[in-house]
Amino acid sequence: MMTDFLLIAGLVIIVAFFWQLRQMAELSRVFATSECKKQRVQLLAIAMESARPSIGGTSGLTWKAKFLLEFSTDGINQYKASIWMHGKKIQKIQWPIFPEPEWLEAPESTGKFGGGCGSRGGCNSGGCK
Repeated sequence: MMTDFLLIAGLVIIVAFFWQLRQMAELSRVFATSECKKQRVQLLAIAMESARPSIGGTSGLTWKAKFLLEFSTDGINQYKASIWMHGKKIQKIQWPIFPEPEWLEAPESTGKFGGGCGSRGGCNSGGCK
């Protein structure tokens, strides 16, 4: 009877720790998305690099985790940043040195070939809305 209780309690603790790691992963994704928008870079991927149990946070037992964030400034080159979390709180983010994004200078599709409303007549044809 007592061993059954200990087995179930241990299973509940393992599931709770796993659930907390999943919540941290979701929070890091949301944070990474908003930070990439602020920096005007394209988010490519985010992954947990390391995690270890820790004491602190709101529940007492929690995780310290490091997430690897991959991003691009021009759609070709790839850079890596790191996000550190303790529990559900972001402790810091470390960006590498990267060139200023040039998204505003990207070519636009206009003209005769493959742009606008079609290959003939431009937008005056009335065919596009």
